[in-house]
Amino acid sequence: MAPETPETPLLRLTGLGVTYRTAGGEVPAVRDVNLTLRAGETLGIAGESGSGKSTVAMSVLRLLPKTATVTGEVHLDGEDVNTMRWGRLRAVRWSAASIVFQGAMHALNPVRTVGEQIAEPIRLHTTANGATKDRVAELLRQVDLPPERANAYPHELSGGQKQRVMIAMALACEPKLIVADEPTTALDVVVQDQVLRLLSDLVAQRGIGLVMISHDLGVLAQTCERVAVMYRGEVVEEGPSGEVFDNPRHDHTRALAAAIHRIGDPESRMVTDRDTAVIGRGAGAGDSDPDGEILAARDLVVTFRDRARQVVRAVDGVDLGVRPGEIVALVGQSGSGKTTLARTLLGLQKPTSGSVLFDGALLPTSMSGLRAYRRRVQLVLQDPTSALNPRHTVYEAVAEGPRIHGRGDEERDIVVAALEAAELRPAERFLSRLPHELSGGQRQRVVIAGAVACDPSVLIADEPVASLDATVRNEILALLLRLRRDLGLAALVITHDLGLAWAIADRVAVMRQGRIVEQGPVETVLLNPRHEYTRSLLAALPTPSTSAFRRGV
Repeated sequence: MAPETPETPLLRLTGLGVTYRTAGGEVPAVRDVNLTLRAGETLGIAGESGSGKSTVAMSVLRLLPKTATVTGEVHLDGEDVNTMRWGRLRAVRWSAASIVFQGAMHALNPVRTVGEQIAEPIRLHTTANGATKDRVAELLRQVDLPPERANAYPHELSGGQKQRVMIAMALACEPKLIVADEPTTALDVVVQDQVLRLLSDLVAQRGIGLVMISHDLGVLAQTCERVAVMYRGEVVEEGPSGEVFDNPRHDHTRALAAAIHRIGDPESRMVTDRDTAVIGRGAGAGDSDPDGEILAARDLVVTFRDRARQVVRAVDGVDLGVRPGEIVALVGQSGSGKTTLARTLLGLQKPTSGSVLFDGALLPTSMSGLRAYRRRVQLVLQDPTSALNPRHTVYEAVAEGPRIHGRGDEERDIVVAALEAAELRPAERFLSRLPHELSGGQRQRVVIAGAVACDPSVLIADEPVASLDATVRNEILALLLRLRRDLGLAALVITHDLGLAWAIADRVAVMRQGRIVEQGPVETVLLNPRHEYTRSLLAALPTPSTSAFRRGV
């Protein structure tokens, strides 16, 4: 490889274009992209799904599929990747540049220990041999994991720990360049903050180059000195991160910036007086409960046994309720017990003690009683791709619930009405489509339509927008508010995103280690938090307007 000089960028993309061959013809994914990065610099690439940012990332090490045609030049440390022979390209991967892929759970091999997976590139690309074990331990310490975790399997690690393992793998052969493709997607704010600090420290201490790809402007502001914004395959704006975020020139950049919910900013609050007017106004719902709550947990406890047969209190004495028409946000880190609480409220997990009440009555235990209950309390899952059967049309997906609950006689009308309510209009355009023919936002609307088709009183939404782009996320949140206003639906929204809670919730409950440590009106909890844990969550939020993080402020 050509020696690097002060004038030679670590990475230079010149006139990069990528076109995919599909059954419907050629689709241009990237057009005339020109970017440079020097050692010790950080570059963020922002954009929504389909903007071409991941295609740019994969082109750096020629990881695109065979259906891709690449034009232009990709110079890595002075050498054109596109003209490299296979042997040279294989040597460059991991040792000169490496990639931290999105979704560590899917990127790691579930049947091999993380130590074995970190060791693999070391054995392939270095002469460490007998020192491999020591190198793996050193890498784990670099990413703030104890060396003993080398013997763990991916499913035994938290989301943040798995992402740290991916970073350790990327560092294994001491590359000069790391490309991180959405490395913090679906991580809670504290773990996200830790991962971003780790990446920034590595750049500062080792002088490597970092390309960070994300649809989250806050993440890029916290990590990157410069940002390029992509839209429909082109770079539409580039410059210092503070300048891009504070004074965006392009309409798409302004839309991305406007989609971020800033806690305390009245313009980021999507709830209006018209929305809150429906609270407590259910048709008889909640009348049997003295507190007016349609769904409630009372001193709820759920315990499990871990591998050492020790009792773990996943839910520990929780009292939480939702009134008709109210939106309550349940926030907390991964592992705090949020999803276990949701499963218990749905009757999918039996409580160890305590009770779940619906409309003042105890949760039924019979199969027929639970079936009727689950028609009234519907679940909206986090990942619409996993929630939908890839072989079922939209019609079949939405019709499944009404069929189970004996509403088949008016099935088509129900399906059409549900799709219209979920703003998939006209519904006839979507009935015969399969999930892969829809965008991420459309798939999530289908999931919501499937829940609405059962005519519920309460939605339990588990991270309903975590995997969506910023602007699409706001569309789904606006849809939830409209459903609340038009249908009187109540909702318990489980999230690690405090900005989401600020945008749409009436009340917020903060969960930590199985307990509710603080709850109350959204303005009280998020603007004047009493508990230290709530304050730590708020302090970990990235801000898209300054680079205070990098200055150590």
